[in-house]
Parts: sequence; C-alpha cells; structure tokens
Amino acid sequence: MNKVKIKEIFKSIQGEGPYVGYQQLFVRFCNCNLKCNYCDTEFASDSDFEEYDYCKLADIVNRCENIHSVSLTGGEPLLSADFLKDFLPLVNKKIYLETNATLADKFLLVKPFIDIVSADIKLESATGIKGSYKFHDKFFEAVNGVETFAKIVFNDRISDEEVDNCCNLAKKYNIELILQPEMNGEVLTVSPEFAAKILNKFLLQYENVRLIPQVHKFLDLR
Repeated sequence: MNKVKIKEIFKSIQGEGPYVGYQQLFVRFCNCNLKCNYCDTEFASDSDFEEYDYCKLADIVNRCENIHSVSLTGGEPLLSADFLKDFLPLVNKKIYLETNATLADKFLLVKPFIDIVSADIKLESATGIKGSYKFHDKFFEAVNGVETFAKIVFNDRISDEEVDNCCNLAKKYNIELILQPEMNGEVLTVSPEFAAKILNKFLLQYENVRLIPQVHKFLDLR
C-alpha cells in the first residue's frame, strides 16, 4: 500500500492569511523541492518522521474534532500527490492546502479534493530562488475554480519589479494577495512603516491586497 513520510500531526491555530485564527489539524509532510532563505520549518525526512498508509492517516484525521479544516503543509505536500489522491477521498473534513505553488501538474492530480489553496509567490529578494514566476503562472492557471489566495513573504530588499510581477499575476488570475513581512523568530525584519509603504505600493496597482504578519508567532503557538 502507498505510504508517506509525515513529520508531525498537531492541532493548532492557523496563523497566516485570511483564515488566521481558525483551529486546524496540521499534517506536515516531509521534503520540499525548494530551499527558501527564510525557511524556519523542520521537514527533512532523514530523521524523526513516521510513515502512514492512507487508511491509517485518514482514520486519524477523521477522528479529529472541533477544527475548521485540515491543513496539508510541509515541506511541500504536492510532492506526495500520488499518496494524496488515494488519501483525500477518504477524508470527511475540509482540505486546506499550503503549497509553494510550483507543481501545477501534481496539483491537478488532487484538485477535486482541495477546498482552499494557500499558495506562495516566491520573491527572489526574500527566498534567493530565481525564475519562480513561470511556475507560479502555470500553477495559478491550474487552480482555477478552487478558492485560492497567495502569500508573499517580503523583506527590505523587495523591488518595484517584484511588486509589478506579483500584481500582474494577481490581476491575471483574480487572486487575493497576502503580504507577510519576513520574521526573525518573533521579530519583524522590517519596520511597521516600511511594511505599510509596501502595502500601499501594491494597492496602487491592485485592490485585493492585505498585510497580515505571522500571528501564531506573536501568540507563541506552533
């Protein structure tokens, strides 16, 4: 039977984006196809993981009560798309996918089972990753018809060209943008004034933009 490596399963409060404050069951998948400069999440599969088949994992998820949805997070959950297409039909909860928005073909394998997509737009100035826009463009085309918003982690190196590119993607696919200042532990790496300035730069080009920091860090939650 198809199995997957899971780093951890836990119940907590969603701390990012428009669903901030909702209680979710987080299922953290191992491994990622990217390596962002600011990543502070332990998802390597070389130690401290547990393997699940889709029936066992579905049983754990379905028994969880008092949650808004199940957050598939990582790492990058879509690396396990072959597992997910067997697992998700067995789940009786709303599915919230957290993804780096670079694996459009993998997403199409599980699209019928996803209720909400929390997608990243990776800025080179923040992540060190080059050329992500072409993958994001293909991904946002693939998610058409599924509720989707995009998170943009930024720091003081964000460029006007990056602002333009993000707004163009958002306009093309009519998606909400969530600006998320990069954090160092529990501390913002930019001033509130700078964050407000960047928000206004976005709003000059696109109306559906919000500035929301990582609230769970201020609350000292996972």
